[in-house]
Amino acid sequence: MQLIETPNLIVIKVALKILCVFLILHSGKSFATASSADFGSANDFGSHPDVCLPTDKVGQPDGILPSHCNGLPMSVLRGAARAVMKAIRVTEFGGPEVLKIEAKVPIPNPEDHQILVRVHASGINPVDTYIRSGTHNIRPALPFTPGMDSAGVVEKVGKAVTHFKPGDRVYSVRTVTGAYAEYAVVEEPYVAHLHKSLSFEQGAGIGVPYYTAYRSLILRANGKPGETVLIHGASGGVGIAACQIARALGFTVLGTAGTTEGIELVLKNGAHKAFNHREKGYLSKITDATNGQGPDIILEMLANVNLENDLNLIKTRGRIVNIGSRGTIQISPRFTMGKECVVTGVMLMTSSPTDWAQMHGALRAGMEQGWLKPYIGTSYPLEQASQSHTEIMKDSGHKGKIILKS
Repeated sequence: MQLIETPNLIVIKVALKILCVFLILHSGKSFATASSADFGSANDFGSHPDVCLPTDKVGQPDGILPSHCNGLPMSVLRGAARAVMKAIRVTEFGGPEVLKIEAKVPIPNPEDHQILVRVHASGINPVDTYIRSGTHNIRPALPFTPGMDSAGVVEKVGKAVTHFKPGDRVYSVRTVTGAYAEYAVVEEPYVAHLHKSLSFEQGAGIGVPYYTAYRSLILRANGKPGETVLIHGASGGVGIAACQIARALGFTVLGTAGTTEGIELVLKNGAHKAFNHREKGYLSKITDATNGQGPDIILEMLANVNLENDLNLIKTRGRIVNIGSRGTIQISPRFTMGKECVVTGVMLMTSSPTDWAQMHGALRAGMEQGWLKPYIGTSYPLEQASQSHTEIMKDSGHKGKIILKS
């Protein structure tokens, strides 16, 4: 006797499949997404196949669940498993204490030109703290999730996305929905493939630091190989990125840090010479290191403290790029007249499409050639976002990139 599939029977079959998913999720099985090492990758920018693997059984590399999952694709199981995520939410502007973890934030859905990323790590930047406190010119509508830099695996792409697919390892330079979360939506122009040689934590350290450093040195200062650059405050995320970029591109690299450990870190990441900016007379040492002429370029991380010194130090017709400032400073315009120097600032998010293309290309080459290696200073779990903000704002010569793991 042949059973005819009536509408009611179809409904019953669908219900049985949903029940199968429910039983799987509550059976104690542990599932994980396979790594690119399990199935290989087409190139150096590998992918994580969309495969459901129980920890005690090898799954099929065709994007299909093991047989006990009743043939349901991973996306269906994942959708049935969860529609919410953990994320940091800010409901009022203020100090680090306003960063609160929430466990049931809806997972966002990407639009046509957007990508949904399963975030494995997110990077902490000083600008995040300014936005959180409400002192930045960017003031998101409350509540919001902070964070620009992230690294993870593409979960879903909008129908107009052309350069990425589910399973790709990627990093972002800015996000739509915030990086301090388990999932984030990013726009295609601000995401790039993450090289297989770098971890997700390192990937989360690329975004704002490396793009800011490259934009400052090459696009704003118009730096040329053979010139001397001073990175004033070189032991943080942007400073280390600037050291690596400048050394790779043929500059003579000088850096400063506030501790012996910081100086060692600066030297290991590309500086030819490093100076302790807490020591009396360090400016004279920098002048001596440039044969009395001063550096061609200064990348300044704390302009409200150092700009007057920079104007005295810079070479005639040199360029000073202000990357960071936490207050005001009073200086005489005569400093710029005598040196005929240029003082400018940098704001990464004002970059043009042409700028973004150039920065993506340069940093992709850095990954391929092996000189782009983010140094991770401290890692925190997502729940400790407030501690990460406290650390990055300490005036203690922080060393390396601060990361949140999700």
